[in-house]
Amino acid sequence: MYLDLLLILPTFLLSLCAQILVKSTFAKYSHIKSSRNITGYAAAGLLIEANRIRDVVIRPVGGSLTDHYDPVGKVLRLSRPVYGETSIAAIGVAAHETGHAIQHARSYAPLVLRGTLVPVANIGSSLGPWLAMGGIFFSLPMLIHLGIILFGGSVLFYVITLPVEFDASSRAIALLRSNRVLTEAELRGVKKVLTAAALTYVASALTALVGFLRLILIAREER
Repeated sequence: MYLDLLLILPTFLLSLCAQILVKSTFAKYSHIKSSRNITGYAAAGLLIEANRIRDVVIRPVGGSLTDHYDPVGKVLRLSRPVYGETSIAAIGVAAHETGHAIQHARSYAPLVLRGTLVPVANIGSSLGPWLAMGGIFFSLPMLIHLGIILFGGSVLFYVITLPVEFDASSRAIALLRSNRVLTEAELRGVKKVLTAAALTYVASALTALVGFLRLILIAREER
């Protein structure tokens, strides 16, 4: 009981704080317009063109902070608060997602590895813990090991996501600077938005690691 609280409570609090921080930081810089008065859509298009990428299209998507790059369809999807807005936050998020499109075009190794782990992560996160717990309940070591291995694959996915996201943010800052989309003062605001977003990925990775550790400890206690 105490060990569960020791493991789970810090990651829960970190995840909660990360969600609050990313929303508040995005909201703050969404009210600060860029000096060039360029939209997130236009910024993404400019950066894609500057990197000579011809096969990526930009589309709006519903919701808020739902921005993502689809490597299968080669579609960069920007949420409404980003797609047509001229704020520092909108441009920063658009540039970050463009960073993912560039990673894909350049076959960035961690992104390629993460892509291969998607099926394992989907199966492992949903089925792995149940297999392990079933193995514990029925005293089947092989089932326990299989569940832990599958769940470990989903944990690896979350861990590999970190360098992918950090690199996309680094690319975004460098691209916005080299193409003179934003001033240095405006880039400082973008860094705060992207740092807050990165914290959510750190929290997700830690939550997955803690869940993995708990599963191993439970399996050991039942032996």
